[in-house]
Amino acid sequence: MSQPPRILIVTAAFGEGHNSAARNLALALNAAGAVTRVADPCSEGTPRLTAWVNRAYRFVTTHFPRIWAWVYKSTDQCDFSRENSYILQRIERSLASMVEEFRPDALVSTYPLYPYFAPRIFKKTGRILPVFTVVTDSIEINAAWLRAPSDWWLVTDSITRDVMIRKEIPAEKIIDTGFPVNPVFSELTPLDSEDVCDPFRVLYFPTANLSFVRQQGCALLDASPSVRLTIVLGRNVRRLHSRAKEIKAAYPGRVRIIGWTRKVPQLLNHHHLVVGKAGGATVHEAIAARCPMLIHHLVPGQEEGNLRLLEAIGAGALASTPEALSYQLTDIIADHATRWKAMKNVLARHGRNAGATAAAGFILNQIEDRR
Repeated sequence: MSQPPRILIVTAAFGEGHNSAARNLALALNAAGAVTRVADPCSEGTPRLTAWVNRAYRFVTTHFPRIWAWVYKSTDQCDFSRENSYILQRIERSLASMVEEFRPDALVSTYPLYPYFAPRIFKKTGRILPVFTVVTDSIEINAAWLRAPSDWWLVTDSITRDVMIRKEIPAEKIIDTGFPVNPVFSELTPLDSEDVCDPFRVLYFPTANLSFVRQQGCALLDASPSVRLTIVLGRNVRRLHSRAKEIKAAYPGRVRIIGWTRKVPQLLNHHHLVVGKAGGATVHEAIAARCPMLIHHLVPGQEEGNLRLLEAIGAGALASTPEALSYQLTDIIADHATRWKAMKNVLARHGRNAGATAAAGFILNQIEDRR
């Protein structure tokens, strides 16, 4: 009996989308019989610097998104294949050690940096592995993804695939699997488009900005007496909990507060609408749950494509001010929730709730063909 395939999945802590895609892909691969390791060569190779950069990344993208947009676009001009940076050398050595120790049959990267190191690592080890790049952005694709030496690119949707083809990536190398959402999404039952929508349940993911929590929360609740708001604080629970409690006290019986939770797939499938930032993981989880979405915070550059995808599907919109949130929500639930039902139906036709399973199947097929 042949040994199960061994797959090294490498990610980075700069944005939840990379980590989420890596974790979910590992779940799907493990369920299919593969042996996986999920690792972060940046954190292991340069732990202190990575932790500092990660904190800075979260602060800048929350409070100064336009500064981050400039930084993000500047990476379009970077050539990560050149071995001329001490920091990059340490990260590359970390990845090389993982390849040597784990002895994988394939390398899967959910972050654009690592495939640049692969040719040198394979030359030193004498083992050439297939490289799969999982592109966690949609439509607006940074050149760092496109220039990375990769055997295949796994993308979130057909529009993104077409964009990459126009950027001269060979069409046969771009596989539309969908974003690798948690495999449990394909087992859950979304709300039916004929739901009575009373009460109308809104799932709200705030950023760390204190003033925005009260303004946005009140705007959503004031849109209609039928609105019931679930506030998920996540890693911001200590910073935002007192502000969330103020909202709950001001709207008795209409607000639920949740701290950190692993039940996001279930919550999305149980709610009528999700309100959050335009991060790749959140947007594609909303799509998987067929849960229409309003975007209250957008990081220019890397998240613009996620909004464009929602708009192209017809399942979401930007509402970056309290007034816009209230207006959009009022419109969505007006006339017996006619617009909401239309958004639910287009999400059902889009049908992307098994991206991790699809990606795992493609990766395993390619490995099997090479054996």
